[in-house]
Amino acid sequence: MKNYIFSLIFFFAFSFGSVCMVWSGDFKSAMKAYEKGDYTYAVKELKLLAKIGHAKAQHFLGDMYYKGKGVNQDYKSAVKWYTLSAEQGNEISQYNLGIMYSFGLGVVPDYLEALKWYTLSSEQGYALAQYNLGRLYYLGNGVKEDLVYAHMWFDLATLNGFEEAAQLRKLLAEQMTDSQIKDTLKMTKKCIKKQYKGC
Repeated sequence: MKNYIFSLIFFFAFSFGSVCMVWSGDFKSAMKAYEKGDYTYAVKELKLLAKIGHAKAQHFLGDMYYKGKGVNQDYKSAVKWYTLSAEQGNEISQYNLGIMYSFGLGVVPDYLEALKWYTLSSEQGYALAQYNLGRLYYLGNGVKEDLVYAHMWFDLATLNGFEEAAQLRKLLAEQMTDSQIKDTLKMTKKCIKKQYKGC
């Protein structure tokens, strides 16, 4: 009986490991094909992986539908694949969904939904999402206009490498009081300590 159980455990462990290696190999070959411009092969491989839940494959398949590479451009399909990837925590897919909802690409424009996805991506430190979250607060899209929050998100985006945010942060600072800027600096430090969660 012990040998039987051991054999089963070994079989499942080996099978799972093989599946993971195949997953990894197929994804790599799909990405190589994509980089070479063989979009037909890339789409075929990515679809197989995406349908069984491979988050990166779902993300790149969403990109291909968004850009019309290897498939007809289809924003609704892009949203579908980005959503599946984003729900698994892919921060770039979360950011892309924020864009789709902000501009009504494949979906009805919805700033609250954009806010949700930008926030999830921002909490993972994704600078472009932090920048766009700052823009929502600056413009009052989907949220109450809040210059302090906008400045904080622009500050975080800049610290995470998105230099364009520094320009908007500087323009925004000209509209703020010294007290507001001090508040922003405190909030930025606090947000970094919290690793961007619940800012």
